[in-house]
Amino acid sequence: MRYVSTRDSSLKVRAAEAVVMGLSRDGGLYLPERIPSLTASDLQALVQMDYPHRAAWVMKQYLDEFSHAELLDYAAKAYGPAKFDTPAVAPVRSVGDVQVLELWHGPTCAFKDMALQMLPYLLTASMQKTGEDRTVCILVATSGDTGKAALEGFRDVSQSKILVFYPEKGVSDIQKLQMVTQEGENVAVCAVRGNFDDAQSGVKAIFSDENMRAKLAQRGQFLSSANSINWGRVLPQLVYYISAYCDLLSGGILKPGEPMNVCVPTGNFGNILAAYYTKCMGLPVQKLICASNANNVLTDFLRTGTYDRNRPFHTTTSPSMDILISSNLERMLYLLCGDDAQVRDYMAQLAQTGRYSVSETILHTLQEHFDCGCCDDAGTARTIEAVYDQTGYVLDPHTAVAWSVLADYRARTGDKNVTVLASTASPFKFCDSVLTALGVAQQRSGVDILDQLSEVAGLIAPMPLRSLREKAVRFTTVTAKDAMPEAVLEML
Repeated sequence: MRYVSTRDSSLKVRAAEAVVMGLSRDGGLYLPERIPSLTASDLQALVQMDYPHRAAWVMKQYLDEFSHAELLDYAAKAYGPAKFDTPAVAPVRSVGDVQVLELWHGPTCAFKDMALQMLPYLLTASMQKTGEDRTVCILVATSGDTGKAALEGFRDVSQSKILVFYPEKGVSDIQKLQMVTQEGENVAVCAVRGNFDDAQSGVKAIFSDENMRAKLAQRGQFLSSANSINWGRVLPQLVYYISAYCDLLSGGILKPGEPMNVCVPTGNFGNILAAYYTKCMGLPVQKLICASNANNVLTDFLRTGTYDRNRPFHTTTSPSMDILISSNLERMLYLLCGDDAQVRDYMAQLAQTGRYSVSETILHTLQEHFDCGCCDDAGTARTIEAVYDQTGYVLDPHTAVAWSVLADYRARTGDKNVTVLASTASPFKFCDSVLTALGVAQQRSGVDILDQLSEVAGLIAPMPLRSLREKAVRFTTVTAKDAMPEAVLEML
């Protein structure tokens, strides 16, 4: 299977090349030129498999130059007991009438582990398959969770270096502590004065900078990405939606062929795009419900067809969704219109004016597949409190946003389909917000706040977070967004 750029469909590369490059040199995103099919008999076979076998099967459909044995080996290592605290890897848990897909049982306690434990294996193998002998420099912009997951995934991986940029005041205390204490000889972390969009735009600009590429080439290095602009990040995310459907079949919650809805808290559109791909493959997904926080650019786009980032940027209690430029929407636009010239025009308008409007035809198709809604911080807090009072289940703020939007959607439409809600992070990553929602005003400082939430909620904090107590801060660099290229050259 070949991969094409969203901005130049004549540019076709192998899967391994797309993974190594991360971002196309024309600024576009790679995506597969066709979508494989998933049949009812395939699903029945997948029901009998464990998560690593499901992952290998799904990824093989898109990575034909990789053998099944290779992919199974990577999946067994990425999702094994040394990394994940449950054999289910991504368990589905019934909470009231919602099927909560817990995606935070990995080493950094957030859903990004589901892809970023796999990506280093895919990237290393892809470098071998393409004959690449230089050192890969992974650049990452993070709104909170991607950074730590990427650092952990690439820690001490041979022939690689990784630098993570995060907004100086745009992540939770625990998220920041996870990054700045990161161990490994090939890792670096840098705060950016600005928001996530500033960091993400800076990374994209570096990728398109020929002078930067030339300087790195002189050092025997080249750039790649661990953000979801890299197809190797998106692909492993398809697996858990297919796996969730299989688990609902085996649990008798769904019957073969019966549809389910999927509700996803999203900022960069990658997580919900993965769910859309599974629907296109043939997974019985009815409605994709896109949940946003106060930075509701996606909600407005799905309702009106106009994407407009010219609005106030809100720093919220769900910081991983504090995004106004949703990069993966570019892949969605290409899938809908199939016209690279049109996508180039949309992206040029976004760069020049901060907005673009799609055709009525594209908007109609979007609304056939997607519904949407948003929830502010006050609604997030009310949802955390209400769900805990009613069920004893503790939501993190991102999952609470999705829960609130799903409740509104059901009340508005009367839709009674079984719904899988993507739970994207452990509540212990956002102790202060969760404790505030539960009525605890006096909060402990530092890592001690983990113990406080444990006592209040009757839960045990994940070991990767508890172990932060023993770790020293290693990275304190802060840079202006315009100085990010200099930081790359100094820190890698």
